Amino acid sequence: MELNKLKKVKDYEWMIPESGDMRVPGQIFASRELVEEMDEKVYEQVTNVACLPGIQKFSIAMPDAHWGYGFPIGGVAAFDPEQGGVISVGGVGFDVNCGVRTLKTGLTLDQVKPKLKELVDTLFSTIPAGVGSRGEISLSGGQIEGVLTGGAQWVVEKGYGFKEDLEFTEDNGRVDGADPSAVSEVALKRERRQVGTLGSGNHYLEIQYVDEVYDRSVAQQFGLEEQEVVVTIHCGSRALGHQVGTDYLKTLADASRKYGIPIRERELVCAPIDSKEGRRYFSAVNCAINYAFANRQVIAHLVREGFSRVLPEADLVMLYDIGHNTCKLETHRINGELKEVYVHRKGATRAFGPDRTELPKPYQGVGQPVIVGGTMGTTSHILVGTQYGEEKAFASVCHGAGRRMSRNQAKRKWRGDRLIKELGEKGIYIRAHSLPGLAEEAPMAYKDVSTVIESIHDAGLANKVVRLRPIGCIKG
Repeated sequence: MELNKLKKVKDYEWMIPESGDMRVPGQIFASRELVEEMDEKVYEQVTNVACLPGIQKFSIAMPDAHWGYGFPIGGVAAFDPEQGGVISVGGVGFDVNCGVRTLKTGLTLDQVKPKLKELVDTLFSTIPAGVGSRGEISLSGGQIEGVLTGGAQWVVEKGYGFKEDLEFTEDNGRVDGADPSAVSEVALKRERRQVGTLGSGNHYLEIQYVDEVYDRSVAQQFGLEEQEVVVTIHCGSRALGHQVGTDYLKTLADASRKYGIPIRERELVCAPIDSKEGRRYFSAVNCAINYAFANRQVIAHLVREGFSRVLPEADLVMLYDIGHNTCKLETHRINGELKEVYVHRKGATRAFGPDRTELPKPYQGVGQPVIVGGTMGTTSHILVGTQYGEEKAFASVCHGAGRRMSRNQAKRKWRGDRLIKELGEKGIYIRAHSLPGLAEEAPMAYKDVSTVIESIHDAGLANKVVRLRPIGCIKG
């Protein structure tokens, strides 16, 4: 991205000045190097989003931002329904509530390492993954409605996990306003056997350990210690969420024309939040959000089963579960006034500060754990949300390292079998259902997650707590 198009506010904070049809400025949180590395499409998409009706304060891009559909991946925007604010497929994405869940094991690296291969192999055979994988639960009509409206709470009631898990899940594992009638028959048919499946692409299950502690006080509140082993699950709403996005592209395209909303990019089609079309899409999104919560809850249950067979002394308890492809009704202070706004986070993670009552009681006064995945060959990070981040970016941060090159480029450059060997030599044991899919996720295809995290930390949007290093990874 050309820096001469931007105004530097301060280190790690850049502005796209308001011009033309923009209703608000653009805001990019990143180091100079990361901004220069971003493609021009990020600039264009941040600008396009800034033109949408009812947008509040800024159209935002995170340091991992790269080109997406409509919104950049790593894009954030909030809309006020009382000012004609809109809801957009491009602001949510197609894998609705794709997110991460981290479980603490109570074990150290020294305890896990001797049985790592057996553990990963057991989890690989226990947890369905890959394109078209079939899951733990086969749902009938009434059960489908239960998952779409009940989320993780419904599957816990069916015996998959514990009530304590829900306290440490965003929204307690269930959002209101989910109406199954807003989800198409095609979407319902596609999802019947996918609860409890990891999926493919950038989804993963990773065995990690805490290799560096940055803030011992917060780490202690989160129950994390150096050398402790954790498990992180990254997946979303599978085919259901994708079909919801596909279905509503046409619905919202028609709505954009009906309500006279100028659209600069096809996937930015939208409808007023308070319109019939907007409310129906939001209901469908909420169904997919609940489905994703249920999916990660069942996978966590299967992880516990796998550990019990290999390392029965493990005690897997929740750190947190958080999504990063969502639209949420939240209260934020805007120009000194508390407002309810619809926050779109597309490839961006919620990061509430210490004063939010929505947080689990043990984290109130501390801040929300923010789980940022890296790559299977580098590191991941746990951050904590800040009050400043709420004020500057609607309590939002990055969700990962961000792609540096496309999947096709990565497949042309790397081979899956060679990656398995190279990572194995570094002490990282990989199991994958697809070698070409593994090549797409080569660590070098992503930005340096450490520089992304430094941008978030130095911008004040969230603070570093611990760094996680992988020792085992399962890919779809």
